[in-house]
Amino acid sequence: MRVMVTGSAGFIGGHVAEAFRAAGHEVVGLDLRTGGDIRDASVLDGLLPGVDLVAHQAAKVGLGVDVADLPGYASVNVYGTAVLLAAMARQGVGRLVLASSMVVYGEGAYDCAEHGPVRPGPRSTADLDRGHFEPFCPRCGMPLSPAAIGEEAPLDPRNAYATTKLAQEHLAANWARETGGGAVALRYHNVYGPRMPRDTPYSGVAAIFRSQLEAGRAPRVFEDGRQRRDFVHVRDVAAANLAAARAPFVTGALAAYNVASGAPRTIGELAAVLAAERGGPAPVVTGEYRLGDVRHIVACPDRAHTELGFHAAVDFETGVREFATAPLGATP
Repeated sequence: MRVMVTGSAGFIGGHVAEAFRAAGHEVVGLDLRTGGDIRDASVLDGLLPGVDLVAHQAAKVGLGVDVADLPGYASVNVYGTAVLLAAMARQGVGRLVLASSMVVYGEGAYDCAEHGPVRPGPRSTADLDRGHFEPFCPRCGMPLSPAAIGEEAPLDPRNAYATTKLAQEHLAANWARETGGGAVALRYHNVYGPRMPRDTPYSGVAAIFRSQLEAGRAPRVFEDGRQRRDFVHVRDVAAANLAAARAPFVTGALAAYNVASGAPRTIGELAAVLAAERGGPAPVVTGEYRLGDVRHIVACPDRAHTELGFHAAVDFETGVREFATAPLGATP
């Protein structure tokens, strides 16, 4: 199979390209770092002929800094995806694996002791300033218990990156319906691993902690450190792309899957394990927050296991120990 990987020189895209090559497939790479812009239709028309499947990893990532980032996110993630899909239609490429994200859900799933499953609204600045980090039941105001979120949950993006990732899914679904193609959206949870980019305002929390430790500084853990996430190793993410490419595609539709370990951990645990592996300094819990962050997002990985045959193989302890000393990538 001839596969085009967008973002092929990036953190996740590089691992995805390697996985396809290792499985015996021919890979055509496209990356802004090597002079290929996803927004350039002429470049795409030169690369797509003969391609059987596109693994679309190229994106502007991270929570961002402020509203000044909106044009950049929309340009790369939304417009760039639209240009890619239009080129795929022109060149007759009918299969797409899209790198989506768990951020499309907003807050994760929660259970209320009285009202059952609920979805809380965004946390208020006033509550966060008081150190009240846990969301409350929107019906009775009582504390909630985090639950695993499935792909059928309502989508509620809460920052610019999240909004553009959901827009990518909608565009891919439009493309599939209008062309008869098949699309798979892989909703990555918190990806970490070798060659993760160094600390920037757009980096994931694992890279931020690792960069702080490498500089001899204590990892700064926001809120109270008890936020729960599903950390999934980048090699597992690459394996999920390969599994999606091998699975039957549904003609004219988009199917979405959580790509996660199924074993959630807290942000504080991540910082503590990384610090211990590097010999300190110990993490510092700061109480700071970012308004666009959600409190807990825990994934149910069952659909990917059942329909794609994908199951994460790298456990948290093994993966984080490796990541503690693995090479980091260049700043994106």
